[in-house]
Amino acid sequence: MRLAFVSLYTDQRRSDGATRRTRRIAERLAAHGHEVVVLCAQWWEGPLDAFEQNGVEYVAVTRNLSVRTFASKLPFALRRAKPDVIHAANSPPSQVVAAKTAARFLRVPVIVDWWAVRDDDTEGMRRRAVRKADRVVAPSELVKTDVREYGAAEADVTVVPSSIDFDLVSEAEIDNRADLVYARRLDEHANVESFLLALAELRDRDWRAAVIGGGPQREAAEETAAELRIDDRVSFLGDLPPAEFVPILKGAHVFAQTATDQPFARKLLWALACGCVGIVEYQARSSAHELVENCDRGVRVTSPQELADEVVAAADHARASINRSFARYDHDPVMETYEDLYAAERDDYGLF
Repeated sequence: MRLAFVSLYTDQRRSDGATRRTRRIAERLAAHGHEVVVLCAQWWEGPLDAFEQNGVEYVAVTRNLSVRTFASKLPFALRRAKPDVIHAANSPPSQVVAAKTAARFLRVPVIVDWWAVRDDDTEGMRRRAVRKADRVVAPSELVKTDVREYGAAEADVTVVPSSIDFDLVSEAEIDNRADLVYARRLDEHANVESFLLALAELRDRDWRAAVIGGGPQREAAEETAAELRIDDRVSFLGDLPPAEFVPILKGAHVFAQTATDQPFARKLLWALACGCVGIVEYQARSSAHELVENCDRGVRVTSPQELADEVVAAADHARASINRSFARYDHDPVMETYEDLYAAERDDYGLF
């Protein structure tokens, strides 16, 4: 199948949760044998109009990040690409509207992958993007609710979670450097302070903790740990690739999820697959609690004190380094879900 991904922003040029998700999906589908082209703003050096990386062809629709210019040129780029299915990121929403213009001519469906809105996405344009989609994909029930508030019907939104490499989880060694782990980009939504405050409540107990992730709030988090007098027991490890953080998760007993904004808690998913007890501090704009619902090694809390209490209670769970019930989140079954959606939408489109 030939798949055209539409995303003005790319992970190589403007990395955030949405662009990382788009890149992972595109590369995994290419690894499944599909022809994948990403129509985007140019992020590579030189005069080339197209660039290939990790099996994915990137085609420059524009050379800058002008939303208006990208939307105006996109239909022509899509006609040249001749895809079987168009897979568009939801933001900016004007690219969804422009993609639908080309889709009518090409007689192919538009799948919109919804992650989160950006500040300059107006509500009116978000609603137009929802109306133009043949199918909307959301990473969680939280995001599905957002999409429905913009006018989507229940039957037109499908939840497809992010995926992990379960073979890596199965095969990785165990690194016992930490009992308790927090992992996420340390930005304004990280709320790592809740984790550190919970640790401070337990300073009279024997534990070692690790914070995995870099970002603009790392220095502030390190200062907080020092002020709480626990910095000698908390290691700040910075950004680590899966091959390096999975062994640490397999050796840990508890993973704490406290971020205030999380369309899908992928690091929590890795931790649960690695056998950690997941303790999730409930936040209105985080979907993390969905991963621990009906999970015997997961619990939801509402404060640092409750988090500390549940860390103590986690001693009732035997240590584990793998939880095979999360194998359903492996790359292959999740990509097969996308493939089934593409095929169904393409077949349905051919009926009209």
